[in-house]
Amino acid sequence: MLVGAVKETYPGERRVALVPDVVGLLGKRGFPTVIERGAGTAAGFLDAAYEAKGARVLADREAVFAEAEILAHVRFGGANAQAGEADLARYRSGQIVVGGADPFSEPKAIEALAACGVDSFGLELIPRTTRAQAMDILSSMATVAGYRAVLWAADRLPKFFPMFMTAAGTVAPARVFIIGAGVAGLQAIATAKRLGAIVSAYDVRPAVKEEVESLGGKFVEMELETGEGEGGYARAMDERFYAKQRELMTRVVAQNDVVITTAAIPGRKAPVLITAEMVAGMPPGAVIVDLAAERGGNCELTRADEVVTSGGVTILGPTNVPSTLPYHASQMFARNVHNFLCNMLSKDKARKDEFDLGQEDDIIAGTWMTKGGAVVHAALLAKLGATVGGQA
Repeated sequence: MLVGAVKETYPGERRVALVPDVVGLLGKRGFPTVIERGAGTAAGFLDAAYEAKGARVLADREAVFAEAEILAHVRFGGANAQAGEADLARYRSGQIVVGGADPFSEPKAIEALAACGVDSFGLELIPRTTRAQAMDILSSMATVAGYRAVLWAADRLPKFFPMFMTAAGTVAPARVFIIGAGVAGLQAIATAKRLGAIVSAYDVRPAVKEEVESLGGKFVEMELETGEGEGGYARAMDERFYAKQRELMTRVVAQNDVVITTAAIPGRKAPVLITAEMVAGMPPGAVIVDLAAERGGNCELTRADEVVTSGGVTILGPTNVPSTLPYHASQMFARNVHNFLCNMLSKDKARKDEFDLGQEDDIIAGTWMTKGGAVVHAALLAKLGATVGGQA
């Protein structure tokens, strides 16, 4: 089957869904590729590099849509609801569409995809299992975000991160507090520690304490209900929990030079963990990097894509963070796509290079959003107020 990728149309998006190395891997499995001219340029991948790996580079976006039996996007559906409308007329019935779809934020956009007759797969819906980790775009992109957040904080903080012993005296290391020890939080811990900061972290799941400590961070314990959900991931809590959490966290936040928050819930507003009062208690020059800005923010003062200053504290609210490091973010994303497509291949050795969407597979079933002109994902149907049987 012919696999294609086009230039991303979401404003400011610099990533690309397929990179030259992955094109080469797909070619070895017998799957040719077509790429829209300039699709990878913003990420640092030139057309010649794709051609060197066997891809055909097409000047016309419509030609890629017309030829490709499988289309890979970084953002489609709910992840590119407005700009992506222009592509709806280009899809054709039976085409397979794979990538980041943000389905729960914009479920109506998934309905629009269904009307095109495509078989669409949202890679944010990957099950949280060991077997699926190599296909998990949320984890891959969270790794990028956690790393980038620390670099932004170090740039804005009017202090060194590491301790220095100089002829002019000893410089104390910066204190960094990470809220949330998921993939982004753990990468932030590791990066801040490598830069020489004193790092502490908090998570509603006490089970992650060992992971935090293995990276050199101190786990901050609070007498609160645990919040571990399915697959060991954090689950959403009620407002009473978050109010108690904020009360206990006030003292900890005030002791740190940098706070990085990572608590984002797909399809829902992010919980407010840092209030304006807590910001006022931080030392002058302190920095907050709110990685949940795209979902409303974990800090009460966060403004998406803006830098806010309050009482000498700088609050950064970046969105689409992986796009700021597009080269490696694209490499990771494309590998996730490759692994997902390979998982779709038949498990029958006699048909090992054929796609088999009918096989019983929790990854295929868990990510399948639209099929045969209808939305088929149960959680999406519930969001839309329908059921699998079509009854409201």
